[in-house]
Amino acid sequence: MDVCARLALWLLWGLLLHHGQSLSQSHSEKATGSGANSEESTAAEFCRIDKPLCHSEDEKLSFDAVRSIHKLMDDDANGDVDVEESDEFLREDLNYHDPTVKHSTFHGEDKLISVEDLWKAWKSSEVYNWTVDEVVQWLITYVELPQYEETFRKLQLSGHAMPRLAVTNTTMTGTVLKMTDRSHRQKLQLKALDTVLFGPPLLTRHNHLKDFMLVVSIVIGVGGCWFAYIQNRYSKEHMKKMMKDLEGLHRAEQSLHDLQERLHKAQEEHRTVEVEKVHLEKKLRDEINLAKQEAQRLKELREGTENERSRQKYAEEELEQVREALRKAEKELESHSSWYAPEALQKWLQLTHEVEVQYYNIKKQNAEKQLLVAKEGAEKIKKKRNTLFGTFHVAHSSSLDDVDHKILTAKQALSEVTAALRERLHRWQQIEILCGFQIVNNPGIHSLVAALNIDPSWMGSTRPNPAHFIMTDDVDDMDEEIVSPLSMQSPSLQSSVRQRLTEPQHGLGSQRGSSLKANRLSSKGFDPFRFGVLPPHE
Repeated sequence: MDVCARLALWLLWGLLLHHGQSLSQSHSEKATGSGANSEESTAAEFCRIDKPLCHSEDEKLSFDAVRSIHKLMDDDANGDVDVEESDEFLREDLNYHDPTVKHSTFHGEDKLISVEDLWKAWKSSEVYNWTVDEVVQWLITYVELPQYEETFRKLQLSGHAMPRLAVTNTTMTGTVLKMTDRSHRQKLQLKALDTVLFGPPLLTRHNHLKDFMLVVSIVIGVGGCWFAYIQNRYSKEHMKKMMKDLEGLHRAEQSLHDLQERLHKAQEEHRTVEVEKVHLEKKLRDEINLAKQEAQRLKELREGTENERSRQKYAEEELEQVREALRKAEKELESHSSWYAPEALQKWLQLTHEVEVQYYNIKKQNAEKQLLVAKEGAEKIKKKRNTLFGTFHVAHSSSLDDVDHKILTAKQALSEVTAALRERLHRWQQIEILCGFQIVNNPGIHSLVAALNIDPSWMGSTRPNPAHFIMTDDVDDMDEEIVSPLSMQSPSLQSSVRQRLTEPQHGLGSQRGSSLKANRLSSKGFDPFRFGVLPPHE
């Protein structure tokens, strides 16, 4: 019984094993037939699409790889890759978060991409014509797998073999390329797929151009920095010079203000001296009148005395008084010029001085306006420098040169005003000394015009004097010139009068000596009897 059961089991096992082998053989034959049919269909399609290359085994392998890529992207297997399928492939398989540029590059104007379209795009790609060196360069720089350079060179992999690297092929990557690391195989596949679909990467396409642009950018940046530094330094130097000129203008303005104050003080002193001179002349006339009265009194005493000795004494006293009066009159005459200018000449000279002052004030006011414009320009430059790009803007604009030109013009105008003021003061001082009367200090142009009976329309409109003056730095050497000529004469006048008042009495002289002095005074145009210095002879 056991033997029969075992025998039955062995028979059943044999039948099952034979049936399995039959099934396996039939499946193998079917698979072989289907593979052969697939290969035949691929070859037929390739020859239909690209007949000149359909007999090349390498091109057949590349076409088969392109066909596999198209099949990978065609989810609905309708034979065309539409926009949605390509967008989904780029996002999920190639991990592009913003595939807009790649999407437009892949489709162009064709919204449906067939296998034929994909193959023609591949053949027109620059990568299709890559040499082995270019593929190796792509492997090193873009894929960043330089350890497989030698393998690529041995296999002579050119651009035609790139589609075969873009599909999953264990035989190609594992056996042929000997890539044991799975991450390396995946990285190579993704980079190759990106290169086949979208062309060469920018790194390898524009490598030299990028280097050139980088060098040009560096040169431009360094040149710009150097130019900005030079302009900034030039701007600072120019601003420093302009500020120095502006400070010189401020000092000149203050110097002229001080000069005006000293001139006013000198004029006040001159008026004081004039008043004192009038008092001294009045006192001198009073003394002469007293001497004349005393001489008259002595004469009357002499005439009323019968005693000869008394008459002689009174005569000698009278002679001494006359001699003293003659001495004082002679000194007064010597202290004045023998020629006296007419009063009308004084008025005309005073009017001439006032007209000249008007023209001087016009010139001075123009210089003040130029100074004000220069100050305003300097203030604007200061405000611009305080802004963010103020220094750079000032350095590249013409405003700095314009302000500098305005400052130089203002300084030149101030120099001319300074020279005119110095010459005018000196000239009128000399005229006052020669004429012996005041010209600078006068009642005013309106009073002079009225006194000389001049039509006011001839003089035009008078200009008011400015409240302050401006002047250049060279006004300090004019301090010694601000002295009125009459005030220069005043010390001598005071000493002359004081000498007449304090001179000691001399001894009695002879009648002949007094006559000689009278004759000498007469020869100089001074008649002592006419002016009451000597009493007339009986």
